Amino acid sequence: MFSLLRRGPGRLTAEQAHRRTRAGQAVLLDVRETPEWNAGHAPSALHLPLSRLTAGAALPEAVRGNPVVTICRSGHRSQQAARLLAERGVEATDVNGGMTAWARAGLPVTGDRGGRGVIA
Repeated sequence: MFSLLRRGPGRLTAEQAHRRTRAGQAVLLDVRETPEWNAGHAPSALHLPLSRLTAGAALPEAVRGNPVVTICRSGHRSQQAARLLAERGVEATDVNGGMTAWARAGLPVTGDRGGRGVIA
């Protein structure tokens, strides 16, 4: 009965997402806009802004056929992205707290030039 009340794909902590993507069990997809991505992102993440995803953009090749963990700054856009991906038949979940939680957990953040990034 409780599964009927579920409102979308599950959520992961930043640490769970890091372990899952580092082990190759899922692809990390950052859905923030380009300036946010350039300021700082997880080193292993792929980038597809939510604005493009909602417009029907094709998924990156590495996403196709793989479980996906979406991430944004705070967790709101990534939750929406996970729902959109699930509607497309993709096994998707998102990171509760987004990149803010990721950085707070001490996980790696890189900028667009390879140096240490910041969360914008």
